[in-house]
Amino acid sequence: MASWRGTAAAGAVVVALIASSAGCTSNADAPTSHPTEDTAITATVGERFTLTVTENASTRSHWYLTDPEPDSAVVRTRGRHTESTSDDERIAGEDSRLTFTFEATGKGTTEIVLTHCTLSTTCDTGEAEAAPTPATGAPTLSAPERLTYTVTVG
Repeated sequence: MASWRGTAAAGAVVVALIASSAGCTSNADAPTSHPTEDTAITATVGERFTLTVTENASTRSHWYLTDPEPDSAVVRTRGRHTESTSDDERIAGEDSRLTFTFEATGKGTTEIVLTHCTLSTTCDTGEAEAAPTPATGAPTLSAPERLTYTVTVG
């Protein structure tokens, strides 16, 4: 499953969108986009931003907001939303986009940690399962991929 892990890292296109809350709701008027490698997010108090990852339930590819949770005095979680990657209705076996929404609540710095659980990883959520290896039949598990974002609110 090493190839899946590589695909997950490349396919987990993480985008951080920052939309000013001054007269703007979750409407993406002119959002700022951060590439996957850009794990530094700068926001001002009251701004909302999202982290979007690609997952696939049919292959047991899931992303979770995990510990340590962000300092709520700096950033608060405002929910999550899943949508199809196609313009049409959801299709079985198709990837979907999972968007985590956050709001900058106070000045400071905190971290947001997203963990990618797959069939071949062991995760604290208990939802990932091990795939048996052909030779022994015993599960082979690896550590899940973790993305850590440093958020600075000024």
